[in-house]
Amino acid sequence: MASYNLVVLMGNLTKDPELRYTSNNAAVCSFSLAVNRTYTDGNGEKKDEVCFVDIVCWNRLAEVSAEYLRKGSPAFVEGRLVQRSWETEDGKARSKLEVVARSVRFLNSGQHSDNDDDSSDDIPF
Repeated sequence: MASYNLVVLMGNLTKDPELRYTSNNAAVCSFSLAVNRTYTDGNGEKKDEVCFVDIVCWNRLAEVSAEYLRKGSPAFVEGRLVQRSWETEDGKARSKLEVVARSVRFLNSGQHSDNDDDSSDDIPF
């Protein structure tokens, strides 16, 4: 059976990225994206919906993401969806879905720089 796992998201970071290193010295960066959706309901009222998605980056992409992203930064993330499972100290099973990023595009937040001929930086690691 064929399968395909690709996630593409654009949103804003909900807090500063957290960078850490594994025992093998591999860099891991975690952050959460708020992805907003505005729609009109059946009564004609505008509604806002927010989806919070946990993102994980590895190696050089992790280090660069931690260096350049901050709370509120807009980002475009491409990666794959994974489910992580673990057991709590009191023996309860837990799991969560997260995106393992393949690339992160740092989007222009509206601030002007000395060189604003390109509105984003793409780090495809």
